[in-house]
Amino acid sequence: MSDEVNYGPLTGLIGSWKGDRGIDVAPEKDGTERSPYWETITFEAIGDVTNAKSQTLAILRYHQEVFRKSNDEQFHDQFGYITWDSATGIISHSFIIPRGVAVVADGAATESDGSITLQMDVTAEQANDGISQTPFMRDNAKTTSFSHTMVLDGNSLSYDMTTMLDIYGREFKHKDKSSLTRV
Repeated sequence: MSDEVNYGPLTGLIGSWKGDRGIDVAPEKDGTERSPYWETITFEAIGDVTNAKSQTLAILRYHQEVFRKSNDEQFHDQFGYITWDSATGIISHSFIIPRGVAVVADGAATESDGSITLQMDVTAEQANDGISQTPFMRDNAKTTSFSHTMVLDGNSLSYDMTTMLDIYGREFKHKDKSSLTRV
């Protein structure tokens, strides 16, 4: 890892964020649950890494904690990495959730009117299968695709995540959407 790291389009994410306008749309056996939530996300610059002596990635590690507004109980905890390859412009989002699902989604950053949009996607059918899950999850709540759009505009960050699930005998579009402010 080097001391001088170019984080490119990830630079503005570095720091702590808090939001209280999130909405989680999740599957229930007999329908759909909609849960308003508040959350914190911390993005930490941890340097860069070289892969196979030919690829250098700038790396942010993050931690997201999500709490239901109805009772302030935490219902989601996620650690992961967002990386940027300056040579190709590829952004990668890799994370594991404690339910037994790991995801690696790739995409790109675009800039427009001073805001930066990061778009990362993966489907289970893609080469190298960017979705890994325990046998229980595969058989009972299989993740079939993941899409994550983040929009950074100064001290405001919003995101929209869609996880397609095969659960309870049906396809379900699990959505998480939120807006956060730098703290």
